[in-house]
Amino acid sequence: MTADIAAATELRVTCRRDDLAATFAIVSRAVSSRGAVQVLGGILLQAEEGRLLAAATDMEISLRAFVDADVAGGGAVVVPGKLLSDLTRLLPDDTVTLEYGEGEGVLKVSSGSHESRLNTFSAEDFPRLPPVNVPLHNVGAPALLATIEKVARAASRDESRPVLTGILVRFTGSTLTMAATDSYRLAVKETELEEGGPDLDAIIPARALQELSRLAAGSEQVQLGVHENHVVFGAGGSWLTSRRIDGQFPNYEQLLPETFEVVVTTPREPLLDVIRRAGVLAQRNAPLRLRFTEGELGVTAQTQDVGEAHESLPIEYAGDPLEIGFNPEFLRDGLEAIAGESVQVKLINPLRPGLLASPDESFWYLIMPIRLAG
Repeated sequence: MTADIAAATELRVTCRRDDLAATFAIVSRAVSSRGAVQVLGGILLQAEEGRLLAAATDMEISLRAFVDADVAGGGAVVVPGKLLSDLTRLLPDDTVTLEYGEGEGVLKVSSGSHESRLNTFSAEDFPRLPPVNVPLHNVGAPALLATIEKVARAASRDESRPVLTGILVRFTGSTLTMAATDSYRLAVKETELEEGGPDLDAIIPARALQELSRLAAGSEQVQLGVHENHVVFGAGGSWLTSRRIDGQFPNYEQLLPETFEVVVTTPREPLLDVIRRAGVLAQRNAPLRLRFTEGELGVTAQTQDVGEAHESLPIEYAGDPLEIGFNPEFLRDGLEAIAGESVQVKLINPLRPGLLASPDESFWYLIMPIRLAG
């Protein structure tokens, strides 16, 4: 499949409504929500190899999918994406016909007794999409998506630091490593693959990998390739491309402390339940206080004008009392990302980062503490 856009000639498509709606639901996630460039708010419809290609891009990611259809003509047109997607879902008949004629400036949508005419944009103004007919490697989808899920929540949402909005993706032989940080926490996951992956060491927008998780859900394989400064993913007959983020990702290996003063191994689920309950009372950036004493962990949350909570659970700890504060959301995220029945909590002192790790997998979650008053 090429990224070329056909000249604006006639296009007539007849297909099943549900197939069309499902395809628009996929590609509309790449439609730009910013109105500065109107054509980026549209979905490109193009005849290709006897099928209908639907595509959208916001210049960071693009999504493309095919619809099996009766296609006549070889034209292309861009239609407002949200409008087209919302309308298609509500059409009354199982069959839909889309018609576009050169120079008319509208797309005619017919289904049963319904007929509508949607204003369009010229396909010639739509950006040229990166090609997907590049050398591709097959990567097991369950392992890839599980790795994304564990680290993605640690990526930053602050676009003033673009590198931190991405996830470092690195293939070394048959080992896949992903890392993400927002400078307050760091998640790192190493995954052993059944076979070697592509030659890739890149920072990929977290949003792109989260879209891949939706696109490839239920798939056995993901096709992965590289084209210049873009990464190409294929799954279930659909394609996602994403630009790579330029910059230097923090050296996560140097950020992980080599030694800890306290290492506590405890059942994960009971600890997570306590953190969730106490976190309800930790509002307005209030920290969770974790106090380690002999044989017991006490968890306290207090927010002025809201209330307070305290709960304890037994743990195997025999050192001096130690109290440390953490962001409740960050702490909960780390515990939720760990697989297995046990979690290791590793600490140095109340002012140094703590580490959550799993005895059963190569996953590390470093979290900065919050300085406690009093």
